Amino acid sequence: MTLSRRQFGFAAFTAIAFAGFSRWAHAQETYVNEVPGYGPLKADPAGLFDLPEGFSYQVVSRTGEVMDDGFHAPGNFDGMGCFPAGDGKVALVRNHELTLNAAGWSRSAALGDAALQERLGKGLHFGHDPEGRPVPGGTSTLIVDLQTGRRETAFLSLTGTSTNCAGGATPWGSWLTCEEAVVKAPESSESHGWVFEVPSAHRGLVTPVPLKAMGRYRHEAAAVDPGTGIVYLTEDREDGLLYRFLPDRKGELAKGGRLQALAFADSGLPSDSRNWSGLDFPARTARPVRWIDMDGTDSSEDDLRQRGNARGAVRFARGEGIHLAAGADGRTAVYVTCTSGGPRKLGQVMRYVLSPAEGTGDEAAQPGLLEIFVESSDSRIFEYGDNLTVSPQGHLIVCEDRATSERNHLRGVDPSGKIYTLARLNMDTELAGACFSPDGEELFVNAYHPGVTFMIRGPWAQFRA
Repeated sequence: MTLSRRQFGFAAFTAIAFAGFSRWAHAQETYVNEVPGYGPLKADPAGLFDLPEGFSYQVVSRTGEVMDDGFHAPGNFDGMGCFPAGDGKVALVRNHELTLNAAGWSRSAALGDAALQERLGKGLHFGHDPEGRPVPGGTSTLIVDLQTGRRETAFLSLTGTSTNCAGGATPWGSWLTCEEAVVKAPESSESHGWVFEVPSAHRGLVTPVPLKAMGRYRHEAAAVDPGTGIVYLTEDREDGLLYRFLPDRKGELAKGGRLQALAFADSGLPSDSRNWSGLDFPARTARPVRWIDMDGTDSSEDDLRQRGNARGAVRFARGEGIHLAAGADGRTAVYVTCTSGGPRKLGQVMRYVLSPAEGTGDEAAQPGLLEIFVESSDSRIFEYGDNLTVSPQGHLIVCEDRATSERNHLRGVDPSGKIYTLARLNMDTELAGACFSPDGEELFVNAYHPGVTFMIRGPWAQFRA
């Protein structure tokens, strides 16, 4: 059901002073805006999703629905990519963060049905447990008509993988789905901790091929530079690293390549971006970087980050969402959410500005630059940023995964780094998988559990700075 919002002015906003500049707050609200953005949130009559005036949503999919292949939509909706599918339609490739535990089996595509479980085991899958049951993680694909907002088709597209958290869309139309777990035998017949590629145009289950050159660790998300084909990768650990993968052949990731980790060019600086023990890395201070070649990238010991840091690679506080976009200055940059970064551990957004010679032998003379773009000191403004995307206006749209039982928000970050609230989820779960349609008019986003996929429309051009 589409829910509209009545006109509502900014009279309800009260100007307050905070940290030396003017902010806006709506009385008795869960959020504070640094800029008005799209205005105050309006209570949703259905009690699901609060949005500003002029915005509306539709529910596209829910956990447990029977899909066209006869399986149930698996639970734990996480990262997601949106791709053109022709005739005004899009393909949504959606992760399911399910692992080898009781919750994973209960929310799998079989949903406890023995006959469906047997069918899964006979089909294409990656790993299975000692009983022959495919590991419950993977992806599903939805075909959605943008005009009606209706789901036309839905089916499993990858199964037998573990803890598929986030990922990233490629310029050639596939989804990189990332395993956030290092699983060993005998829990599964296969090793886990890899990245897999799911073509958005494929119908049905893909043959699962782990991209082992991209490393084995607790992967979170990925972003691909369309110019170079370089893939940037995050690691969701309190002491995780930021990686990049230099493919041997652009656009053919299965052909192999080199995995590297980011370090500061000045080896005298602390190899830490978290600011947990003081302001080692002041916000908006751009530091030149270098990239360290990693070896033993297929280690089963989940020690890649530790070995990298010992050689100078920078620690990040739970690197999660990652997206590549042009910044306000026109330079291409990779934006990374660090969920628990900053002195108060409320979260950071990092900005890595690519070198003009990114990934080449001339890079040392023109190094890329790393800075803290956002560092939160107030949970009402920003807390626990996770998945993120970029709006048609060049704003970051960040999903919150709050540490408390408070409601989560979609936060917008304008090109100057000012934060506003775009939406509030009235469910006790995280937001995930934000991605825009190719025309930039529709924003898709997931509620994690119980899983719901929303499609949001609104007056994106009517932003107020």
